[in-house]
Amino acid sequence: MSSTSRGATVPEEETEKEAQGQWGGKTGGVGKYADVNGIKLYYETLGTGHPLILLHGGLGAISMFGANLPALAKGRQVIAVDLQGHGRTADIDRPIRLQLMAEDIAALIKHLKLDRPDVMGYSMGGGVAMFVAVRHPELIRKLVLVSTYLKRTSVYPELLPQQAQVGPEMAEAMKQTPMYQLYASIAPRVEDWPRLLGKMGDMMKEDFDYTKDLSSIKVPTMIVAGDAEMFPPSHAVEMFELLGGGKRDGGWDGSGISNARLAILPGVTHYAMGLAPALAPTVTRFLDEPAPKGR
Repeated sequence: MSSTSRGATVPEEETEKEAQGQWGGKTGGVGKYADVNGIKLYYETLGTGHPLILLHGGLGAISMFGANLPALAKGRQVIAVDLQGHGRTADIDRPIRLQLMAEDIAALIKHLKLDRPDVMGYSMGGGVAMFVAVRHPELIRKLVLVSTYLKRTSVYPELLPQQAQVGPEMAEAMKQTPMYQLYASIAPRVEDWPRLLGKMGDMMKEDFDYTKDLSSIKVPTMIVAGDAEMFPPSHAVEMFELLGGGKRDGGWDGSGISNARLAILPGVTHYAMGLAPALAPTVTRFLDEPAPKGR
């Protein structure tokens, strides 16, 4: 038996394999594939209503959002995607880069004929979501960037050497991590694990500064970070200000409120954010509110 999505056939045994490990578990979504932009992109849908595209973090997959998946799907349709080389989406012959994966998501929006969905991304997925908004602002309604940072130097200095060590030579040692437990349980080609680490390592070693990119975004945007992130809370505030937030008093009538929102979740680390109970209700409030008349 198989399921289909606009011509893409998905063997049931692929979608029925349960994700394992700390970032695993059943999602409750309906899994499908879409052939878009040269990649066979796996996605799951939950709920009904205005669509929200949900993008996971690096070395993760859809299931790393845990109970936040059904929570976000209350009152909206969540379309959660496994990005290039992650989860049930097999790697293809190109580097892993935020901008390239953003084009995958833009193509998926068009493929599914979605009417200006909201887009929410966590960590690496946040970078992908940001570039969807930068390159295709006409395609989306609202943007949520979770645990996302703009510059390589925004993270605490002691983390940079750790990021530089990520590569295929770490493949065996990392088999003891939740990332590999998840990957090994659902990846189409488990033998691609060293290849994924190599491509992720190449991306993390590159210097970057996306300040101008974020500043160009005009759609209503929420910045979400933990107070125990891999970067200081001040960086989340910096991002909020680049979007026009924190410039003036909001006023009794709210007329001074910008299109930007900022949420700092207490006691939440970068690595626990996807499972944080406060994440869904925080984001839901922003997604449900009418867009302000500010910036």
